[in-house]
Amino acid sequence: EVQLEESGGGLVQAGGSLRLSCAASGFTFDDYAIGWFRQAPGKEREGVSCISSSDGSTYYADSVKGRFTISSDNAKNTGYLQMNSLTPEETDVYYCAKDRVLDRFGAVRASDYDYWGQGTQVTVSS
Repeated sequence: EVQLEESGGGLVQAGGSLRLSCAASGFTFDDYAIGWFRQAPGKEREGVSCISSSDGSTYYADSVKGRFTISSDNAKNTGYLQMNSLTPEETDVYYCAKDRVLDRFGAVRASDYDYWGQGTQVTVSS
C-alpha cells in the first residue's frame, strides 16, 4: 500500500523557517518524482516544488525560488522541503505527493500525482 505522511508544519513568524518532511512507503522511492503542493481554503492546489528521486533534478515555482529548497534521502524514503523567509500569504496546508508516471520529472499539476499525504498545516503570523 502506497503511503505518504507529511510532518514539520506549525506556527512560525513572518521571515521564519520550517522544514517539512514526507515519509513514503509502499513503492520504489527512487523511481518516482515527489512533489510538494499547497492549498488554501477555497483555492486550487498549487505546485510548489518537485524533485526527481533518481537524479535529484529539481523544480521550483517562481514564487518560492531562492527561499525554498527541496531534497530527498533515498535511503530513508523521505523527501524534504526547507522553507525560509516565509510570508503570511504562505499560510496553507502543504502536501507531498507521488508522481503517477514512472521516472518522469517536471510534472507540476496536481493531476499528475496519484498518491497524497494528509497534509500539514503551515501558519505564518505577521
